[in-house]
Amino acid sequence: MTDRRRVERVNGVLREEISGLIASQLNDPRLRGIISITRVSATSDLRSARVYVSVMGSEEVRQQALSGIQSSASYLRRELRSRVSLRYVPFLTFVLDDAMLEANRLMRIIDDLGDATASPDPAASRQLKQT
Repeated sequence: MTDRRRVERVNGVLREEISGLIASQLNDPRLRGIISITRVSATSDLRSARVYVSVMGSEEVRQQALSGIQSSASYLRRELRSRVSLRYVPFLTFVLDDAMLEANRLMRIIDDLGDATASPDPAASRQLKQT
């Protein structure tokens, strides 16, 4: 069995290399918007890896980008063979990562709450000053 620290190191290397390949090697017109690889989760035997992709844009842009990346999975795996020194280059499965969208939604909620408490009703503030 593979050491867990080694799997984590391989995850980091794969994330960096796949990010670089997507940015510099893929010319698919479906890859619009801001695309980033948020994390990679390889199995303990390093035979397969799930790659979490964050795409900023509408749902249509996100789905198109995911299908564009998925269609180039075999190309990315082939390119990884020459870039990483592993006995087996893992099979790649790409998944949309909603963590960035969820964080953005939570930040908007927090900002809205801050705006509501920062600008209270003017009549209420006058009553507070009088007491």
